[in-house]
Amino acid sequence: MGIRGRFGSRAGRLRAKARQVFGWRELRPGQLEAMTHLMKGGDALVVMPTGAGKSAVYQVPALLLDGPTVVVSPLIALQRDQVAGLAEADAGGAVAINSAQSGGKDLLEGVRTGRTEFVFLAPEQLTKPETVERLRAARPSLIAIDEAHCVSAWGHDFRPDYLRLGQVIERLGHPPVVALTATATPAVREEIVAALGLRDVRQVVRGFDRPNLELAVRRFVSDDDLRRELVREAAGRSGVGLVYVATRRATEEYAAELREAGRRAEPYHAGMKAADRHRVHEMFRDGGLDVVVATSAFGMGIDKPDVRFVLHAAPPESPDSYYQEIGRAGRDGDPAAAVLFYRPEDLGLRRFFAAGRADEELTLRIATLVGEHGGTVPVRELRELLDVSATRLTRAVNLLERAGALEVTAKGDLRRPAGGPGPERAVERAVELDETRRRIDESRIEMMRAYAETTGCRRRFLLEYFGEPYERLCGTCDTCRAGEAEAPESAGPFEMHARVRHSAWGPGTVMSREFDRVTVLFDEVGYKTLLLEAVERENLLVAG
Repeated sequence: MGIRGRFGSRAGRLRAKARQVFGWRELRPGQLEAMTHLMKGGDALVVMPTGAGKSAVYQVPALLLDGPTVVVSPLIALQRDQVAGLAEADAGGAVAINSAQSGGKDLLEGVRTGRTEFVFLAPEQLTKPETVERLRAARPSLIAIDEAHCVSAWGHDFRPDYLRLGQVIERLGHPPVVALTATATPAVREEIVAALGLRDVRQVVRGFDRPNLELAVRRFVSDDDLRRELVREAAGRSGVGLVYVATRRATEEYAAELREAGRRAEPYHAGMKAADRHRVHEMFRDGGLDVVVATSAFGMGIDKPDVRFVLHAAPPESPDSYYQEIGRAGRDGDPAAAVLFYRPEDLGLRRFFAAGRADEELTLRIATLVGEHGGTVPVRELRELLDVSATRLTRAVNLLERAGALEVTAKGDLRRPAGGPGPERAVERAVELDETRRRIDESRIEMMRAYAETTGCRRRFLLEYFGEPYERLCGTCDTCRAGEAEAPESAGPFEMHARVRHSAWGPGTVMSREFDRVTVLFDEVGYKTLLLEAVERENLLVAG
């Protein structure tokens, strides 16, 4: 049978299973392409907008492949929702293994014996050698990495435990792997592929555009005016909404003001007790609230289709974060609003968070201790010896690993690789890597400022930030409606996605073009917007 026949056979089986188990009469664009590639034994990276059905990409093939499916998911609430949905569909059984769940060994035994098709784990669970070994004995047929942008050290939501997943994939025999995310620039996509060790990769990137989202920015001078207007707008809008704020204290204050204005509002932040966070999550999901006022801790994996507005009381640290957060509105396809309440001064808080630097003393001590030991060093013993938090230790170890000065064994122990740099050179390289990370973080903050202050089409700005050409005006954002946005010129000296080199900043990729400027994502310094007049006059950019 030819390639077309085999593809058609797989596609037919996938469509039939989707209808039979989940009741999906049609598969969305991109879903079938990724599913078919997984069925053939390849890996896939799937980038689709929030609410576009990324979970289906692993759920349907899982029921046709012989063996359990391992799903790496960072949030307990998200795991709980997915398990409940699969149970409702009677899709072969699903369990979650996390810090809030007892009986992990028994649950894994059910996976090994074939009683359970899906097992959901947080990435930190896979740092435990005994968990990985039990999964290995179950011979998984598919691995799904949800929120895969967390693996990118240059991404907007980096989580150190995700860096171990490449080793875990190999330890589990590298069955087909699908990495899923709603937001990933081309550079982040490349790093996801490399960090996870994906092979025979099919990248399925479907439009970031959410035409039903009405984008707007409202600019203020005083904080009092901003707060008053945001509360008035959140209280006056119909339907369910989210208000994102920068601090835990602000969640409490805004929620109290909205309750005084007659809305059912609750705060949400990472400092709350787990039971209180769960209560807010359930109330929001079940229609018991009008507004949740939250830090960025709320929202990943929230699947509520009828959110009508997302308001930001301050700009987040990057367009990546902003687009992910506003993507929680209007998943039902009906009109929804995304409004940024903006004061330039508020970007200072984001710069403060981005300004943290590597702990050189701790990094040197780790490199020296592991190097002098001469063998493998258990992480637990190293942490006790150094008397540092797990977060500080993980950050330093990750930097040293990226610098080629440490290796992490399958059991999670540390050792110095043969031929690796000495402690002093290792620290120099680690600091260089951390400085690159800091420069890129700061450049993302500047891109957030550029979005807030642009007089061009806001939709075009966001889409081209993610590398999706949009050489027209949307007509629905505030700048387009006000007649301020100018129609873009398609012609120019630099094509989208072209590789270029700057005389001082090195290589980069063209991300967007306007009639008088070009934005480039440079490998070492992040995003820079250059005036074409200066570029041409001083020959700042060359192809390649």
